[in-house]
Amino acid sequence: MSAAAPTPRPRAPRPPVTRLRRTHAHSLPVVDETSAGGLVVRVVGGEAYTAVIARRNRAGRLEWCLPKGHLEGTETAEEAAVREIAEETGIEGQVLRHLATIDYWFAGSDRRVHKVVHHYLLEALGGDLTTENDPDHEAEAVAWVALTDVAARLAYPNERRVVATARDMLTGRS
Repeated sequence: MSAAAPTPRPRAPRPPVTRLRRTHAHSLPVVDETSAGGLVVRVVGGEAYTAVIARRNRAGRLEWCLPKGHLEGTETAEEAAVREIAEETGIEGQVLRHLATIDYWFAGSDRRVHKVVHHYLLEALGGDLTTENDPDHEAEAVAWVALTDVAARLAYPNERRVVATARDMLTGRS
């Protein structure tokens, strides 16, 4: 007697597969931004000082940082650094040397931003400390701080590393 092939039973329908979506930050559009700024330095009595600004972070806290801002039109990073430092600090400067380029990400409410900031060492040529010329009115305060003390005032570790690079260059250690 030959055995008949078993009749296949109909399969029960599978439940739909649920895939987790990426977090909200990963579904936001990505925007590339380029900024420039740095340390404008003057020497008084044999000690180097640099101009730093205070601005509000996204949480509303006042933070001290190096002056910087977006490149405008066709200007180079060096040109933007000179302009931004003058606008945010009132100090006119001349670029002496590139210090570092910082690359980081942050998320806003409607986008993720990939930001590249070019930092330069500038010699102060003149001007008076003021935030009056800051067109965005982001800088709330400005101060000359001794280069030996400025890292302790800065809010961001990457900017403290830029200051260390500048100090090494100025003292001949690099």
